[in-house]
Amino acid sequence: MTAVTLTVHRGTRQIGGNCVEVRAPGGERLVLDVGRPLDASSDATGLLPETLDRTQPATVLISHPHQDHWGLLSEVPAEWPVHCGEATAKLMRLTAGVKDGCIERAFIPWTNGLPVGIGPFAVTPLLTDHSAFDAHMLLIEVAGKRILYSGDFRRHGRKAKLVRQLMASPPNVDILLLEGTNLGSSKPTTTEQDLEAEFVGLFRRTPGRVFVSWSAQNIDRTVTLYRACLKARRVLVIDLYTAEVLTAINPHAGIPQPGWPGLKVVITSAFARLYRMKGRDEFVTRMAEGSGMPARVLAESPRRWVIMTRPSLIRDYRRAGVNPTTEDAWCWSMWRGYLDREDNRRVQDWFEINSASVCHIHTSGHASAEDLRAFAAALKPLIVVPIHGNAWDEHVRGFPHIRRLRDGEPMLV
Repeated sequence: MTAVTLTVHRGTRQIGGNCVEVRAPGGERLVLDVGRPLDASSDATGLLPETLDRTQPATVLISHPHQDHWGLLSEVPAEWPVHCGEATAKLMRLTAGVKDGCIERAFIPWTNGLPVGIGPFAVTPLLTDHSAFDAHMLLIEVAGKRILYSGDFRRHGRKAKLVRQLMASPPNVDILLLEGTNLGSSKPTTTEQDLEAEFVGLFRRTPGRVFVSWSAQNIDRTVTLYRACLKARRVLVIDLYTAEVLTAINPHAGIPQPGWPGLKVVITSAFARLYRMKGRDEFVTRMAEGSGMPARVLAESPRRWVIMTRPSLIRDYRRAGVNPTTEDAWCWSMWRGYLDREDNRRVQDWFEINSASVCHIHTSGHASAEDLRAFAAALKPLIVVPIHGNAWDEHVRGFPHIRRLRDGEPMLV
């Protein structure tokens, strides 16, 4: 074979579960992400696409630490090297550990903006704006061809400047592998700064506590909530898992940390027991002795608190007498679709039954349709290959030089 070959093994017509192969003329291979499909059950196995040959060597690149991009690493041959950002490696290990698993393999860290030589490939990771921390686009050069894999990105988060800079001075690319999550959707794409102002308003007008459900790994949202708490003179209360996320990536960014003014860690019995079972007594003790407090304190001085809320915390809150009242508010700060899950519906029911006010303040982790088109126009690729979207066929207008592939269909570059 004398040409570069691109194969999207999974992702041409669905959101999440990305798995893309780039094969050099000599047969060397890169695999971009090995994501678990969003609709797969947590215990399902054998999910790597059958079209991905596991009998031949390959190198895996993980764009960011969301499981729909790395969740099938356990099915990848142990001898395949895996490259990713240093913080991404920490967050993947942390997530696997909480889910009663572990990642035994080593990761090879890259540095933003510095090309990495992998056989005939030169791979340049480009830090980008996304709801996941340490998310990267990947520029791949091989045999005179240049492929840019967008991974997941947006242009309205706290790192939007990175995307604007890339658009202002774009690399020459032959192929743009472009995510399309928000095509055909009405997901909000307001800025995190606008959300901050909304949260300040919510915190100031609520006479009691404000409970908020958000993803612990959405660092932008944690920063937004912390800043809003400082402005509204409230205290942000996080759980042990969120505290571990923040401490794990602290060396990589100046983000809020346990011990900072206005930030507390609630030590619930269920989470403390889980950490101790995993041999993490030291972490629980360190949090408890530093900025930790028992859940029962949240029943006092209700106007003071903004409280992280997830299904696994509710039982401990109830036992400690921390029950919603008509003066409290609950905010869902994730995609509305996740409320279809039974455990999340139980959380919503808890607040509605107790007549707390309920609201939704959120912005998408992915680019709007307008921003996707602007990004493609700025890069001027010879071909756009759609990925990570389920509405591309209805919304290709405005994108240059679209080439639709089927899952597993090889394309000569």
